Amino acid sequence: MSSPQAPEDGQGCGDRGDPPRDLRSVLVTTVLNLEPLDEDLFRGRHYWVPTKRLFGGQIVGQALVAAAKSVSEDVHVHSLHCYFVRAGDPNVPVLYQVERTRTGSSFSVRSVKAVQHGKPIFICQASFQQAQPSPMQHQFSMPTVPPPEELLDCETLIDQYLRDPNLQKRYPVALNRIAAQEVPIEIKPINPSPLSQLQRMEPKQMFWVRARGYIGEGDMKMHCCVAAYISDYAFLGTALLPHQWQHKVHFMVSLDHSMWFHAPFRADHWMLYECESPWAGGSRGLVHGRLWRQDGVLAVTCAQEGVIRVKPQVSESKL
Repeated sequence: MSSPQAPEDGQGCGDRGDPPRDLRSVLVTTVLNLEPLDEDLFRGRHYWVPTKRLFGGQIVGQALVAAAKSVSEDVHVHSLHCYFVRAGDPNVPVLYQVERTRTGSSFSVRSVKAVQHGKPIFICQASFQQAQPSPMQHQFSMPTVPPPEELLDCETLIDQYLRDPNLQKRYPVALNRIAAQEVPIEIKPINPSPLSQLQRMEPKQMFWVRARGYIGEGDMKMHCCVAAYISDYAFLGTALLPHQWQHKVHFMVSLDHSMWFHAPFRADHWMLYECESPWAGGSRGLVHGRLWRQDGVLAVTCAQEGVIRVKPQVSESKL
């Protein structure tokens, strides 16, 4: 284990690969820009809807924005714990109701309920802390991986797959669906598995990730909200890796989502997302994740459990 070191500017992994300042992140301008309706009541808009359900990361991020608006500037989120209780409807906006559960001298707790059609679809508790120094510090060591500058992003990989006539013939629907998505985050997988090699994989994956566009320094609350959005992307899918060529998934949805924030970071700078699934069974899968700054500091820890229902014995020709 090693001790975490805070950067001099307090914001994370330096400015290597800093996105252009004139390209403001859509996550800040649209997705996480909630409309205030009343005190502690907000309305959220949708941006990227990958399925018939709302993206869970969007709901987590928007709920954290709502909670953060009800606390003072000198406190920052250190943990959140959420439950997804109903599917989100992409055809109507989401209302976020904040309850000021406790406001203390060091810690404050906020409860957030996301509502559609008069019923809660999501509940969340977020705890905020005033900065406090501590001589007791330790962390795991960051995995050694190639830097993002040496890797291909998902768009380039998908473009290569689409140019392969064999892959295009075998996975036409999946590849074209992925290529058409306008995801507001950038991803560079570590050691991506070739689609042409059907093989079992360990329930582990790593990829560099950051928000598209510029967010900037100074608003750590917003960077935490963007990280909440990012943290749900491809997270539960880690539990599928040892089984993806044996079973066809016909239903997969998050049940809960937890995050712990450890150190300042920039969500518009590359961070390594290390994901692993220690267990799956009973039509559920459990995943753990760690978001690392490029300088080796552990910034965020995540955990999630989800429902995964599959159809067994899928032949290669049907994939």
